Amino acid sequence: MPTETELPIKQGSETPSIEAAQTIDGFMPVLKNPKFLVLWSGQIFSQLADKIYLVLMIALIASNFQIANESISGWVSAIMIAFTIPAILFGSVAGVYVDRWSKKRVLVVSNLLRGLFVLCVPLLLWLVEVQQAVFGVPLGFLFLLGITFLVSTLTQFFAPAEQAVLPLIIKNKNLLAANSLYTTTMMVLVIVGFAVGEPLLQLSDRLIDGLGLNWSFGKELLVGGAYAIAGLLLIALQTNEKPEDRQLEQPHVWADIKDGIRYLKQNEQVRNALIQLVILFSVFAALAVLAVSLAAQIPGLKAEQFGFLLAAGGVGMAIGAFFLGNWGENLSYRLLSLWGSVGMAIALIALSFSTQNLILTLCSVGGLGIFAALIGIPMQTTIQGETPPAMRGKVFGLQNNAVNIALSLPLALAGVAETFLGLQPVLLGLSALAIAGGMLNWYIAVKT
Repeated sequence: MPTETELPIKQGSETPSIEAAQTIDGFMPVLKNPKFLVLWSGQIFSQLADKIYLVLMIALIASNFQIANESISGWVSAIMIAFTIPAILFGSVAGVYVDRWSKKRVLVVSNLLRGLFVLCVPLLLWLVEVQQAVFGVPLGFLFLLGITFLVSTLTQFFAPAEQAVLPLIIKNKNLLAANSLYTTTMMVLVIVGFAVGEPLLQLSDRLIDGLGLNWSFGKELLVGGAYAIAGLLLIALQTNEKPEDRQLEQPHVWADIKDGIRYLKQNEQVRNALIQLVILFSVFAALAVLAVSLAAQIPGLKAEQFGFLLAAGGVGMAIGAFFLGNWGENLSYRLLSLWGSVGMAIALIALSFSTQNLILTLCSVGGLGIFAALIGIPMQTTIQGETPPAMRGKVFGLQNNAVNIALSLPLALAGVAETFLGLQPVLLGLSALAIAGGMLNWYIAVKT
């Protein structure tokens, strides 16, 4: 295990600085890279399955376990907890093992196993069709909780492996464009997954019926099949991974996690990028909770139509990603982050004063997404380019942990704060948090 003095603070000539390697190439070099196209295709199917998975669980609960006139929220909350716990428990641990394993193998196996688990759901529910209960909880629902836990656990391995592969197949100067495409795809799939997830599941059942097949598991076939297709596509991925890109010794989990933390302490550029991402995800997680109350206050919009607001944020982030992919390579990442933080703060302030006007609200949320892209994409690119290959799993595992906590805490706190303080003060508080992150970034940049 490397000692503290052996952990690199700067990569020097071995890993050139991201900003020093920038040229104006846009998306074309990335789109002409067959390795990236394979990885990108796998991402599309894998993330589509991720986004529709919760919709599938809600559909299964409604058809198998929910009693008439009973609220479904308790069942859904239990599924969400089962999905969140592995992210908090295993995010960093998974990164330690990803450093030692073949990244391609992790990507392929994690997707194939997730697909297999989802496809096992109909069989498990059929086996316990007679509603047996354990401590008052239907056995079939316990199976759903277990499958959700396993799927989420495998996702913790997939996420750092995916981030670690990108710098192996993309040149440093094209990482910003690659991350822009990844972010755009992610936001589009968020919109597709939550907006049309239920219609897609219904369509899959109708297609099965149209083929004359007497199957009742079209929904599971759609989600599990998407994971399986992602795994099969990624078999064709060539990562050019070298032995020196991996940790070869046996893992010492806690010691390796400490190495990752020590590396972040030593490397201000990577640490600051991670802090910026944590703040960004905290703001967006809080906004996801507040969107319901926000939609209820807007004339012409109902509380259950809050998805339109989130979609506007996704469209804005896609616009920002498109800008960065084409024209952002020649700009300072620290300056982009500062502009993004100031812009997010202004958008949040505008949002707090525009809750009675649908057009202004949509413009404010869209602007929030644009400026969020100016922070998220350059900061993710910085972490990828400035972290040495043998440390990427650890660092991305810690990032996965930190981001999941950043997503979880606002989900619990934002609603409570809005209840006691009101919507406008909470939005203004989020704007202060955004500007604080930008000022921190600028201070570190000037100091170094």
